[in-house]
Amino acid sequence: MNEIVCSLLVIGAGPGGYVCAIRAGQLGIDTVIVESGKLGGTCLNVGCIPSKALIHAAEEFEKAVHWSGASAPLGISVSAPTLDLKKTIAWKDHVVGRLNNGVANLLKKAGVKSVHGRACFRDGKTVAVETETGVQVIRAQAIVIATGSEPVALPNLPFGGTVVSSTEALALTKLPETLVVVGGGYIGLELGMAFAKLGTAVTVVEAESRILPLYDAELTRPVVKRLKEIGVSVLTGTKARGLSGKGDALIVETASGEKRVPAEKVLVAVGRRPVTDGWGLEEIDLDMAGRFLRIDDQCRTSMRGIYAIGDVTGEPLLAHRAMAQGEMVAEIVAGRRRSWDVRAIPAICFTDPEIVAVGLSPEEARAGGREIKIGQFPFSANGRAMTRLTEDGFVRIVARADNHLVLGIQAVGQGVSELSTAFGLAIEMGARLEDVAATIHAHPTQGEAFQEAALKALGHALHI
Repeated sequence: MNEIVCSLLVIGAGPGGYVCAIRAGQLGIDTVIVESGKLGGTCLNVGCIPSKALIHAAEEFEKAVHWSGASAPLGISVSAPTLDLKKTIAWKDHVVGRLNNGVANLLKKAGVKSVHGRACFRDGKTVAVETETGVQVIRAQAIVIATGSEPVALPNLPFGGTVVSSTEALALTKLPETLVVVGGGYIGLELGMAFAKLGTAVTVVEAESRILPLYDAELTRPVVKRLKEIGVSVLTGTKARGLSGKGDALIVETASGEKRVPAEKVLVAVGRRPVTDGWGLEEIDLDMAGRFLRIDDQCRTSMRGIYAIGDVTGEPLLAHRAMAQGEMVAEIVAGRRRSWDVRAIPAICFTDPEIVAVGLSPEEARAGGREIKIGQFPFSANGRAMTRLTEDGFVRIVARADNHLVLGIQAVGQGVSELSTAFGLAIEMGARLEDVAATIHAHPTQGEAFQEAALKALGHALHI
């Protein structure tokens, strides 16, 4: 049996893994990447990309329904729209396929060898890969573990049949009449709102006292309002107990007792867990941080020559975090001096409206006992938002009171995800309120709200 010998082996071709391999190839490192599924991992195939495709389709369908009403505000009217979900899913799959091919071509261009199969450690330098043609042994000087994460199942609601994870929800070709979403976090709400816009009767069940509990209530208030507008029923302080005897409803426990919620499908979206089983990690000795692999500021594990990146290393479980780690590790392996020194990683919730949070919230900023300044500007005073019928929401900036250093930026509103780069750059570059306020923002754009929020924190907002 022939062995492959390389300088760098990357296990997992999700966003972190394939970016690491591409950058390593660009730097002239002899690199092999192993993936048991499709290139791109969860994010590209059953996560970020397909979910945003479905969300966009749902938004367009809802607009068409809106324009078919007699009270269309722009004077536009259309005939009653119809939905062919099979075509929608086919379009989504086409987008995913294009990106799959793009990743494959980028790896090839960088000189990276791809091996399809599941890797299993034999020791700290060797893995065996189960491929279609048999076992392939790979020996490497350095190894990067980028195995990602997977949906968490509930003991009383195992996946299968009526109960689906986000993966199966994104592949449905028949629109369910009723859908119960267990979990009021970003995954559950993103998909729940999309299905509601497509015509499904959606109920969200959340054990906490409010939805999106990781965000402050002021940020989530416009989302709560929108959920009501599109007919989504939200049950907070409620626990899912299991399916009814016939499997056509979810039994939940509320403060007033048990309740039966009709459910053709039940989407369980209560979080994700790192994929650490099935890789032969018991054959090597890696320190753990709870369920995750422990790493240092260079993504090194407790074993020399073994790195770990992305979801398998802990929160935040975000593709762009994994990509940044992957690029860094490739440069470290190439002999460059790098470390993980990130001031802020943007977190985005693609609900309607969207939520963006970068850096510290007001509560987090105050936790250290420091005095802060807060500036908040509503989109109801922004000309571009008015022309797009997207006036709900605001931009908020948090800064130190003494030197005006920007500590955090949050926003809620239509399309605010596109402002996340500017927010992240401001914090990464150590901007102060005066820097943001003095930067000329193009008019008319929703981005002007960022400048106006800084001006408000300085005490002289111009348009409110």
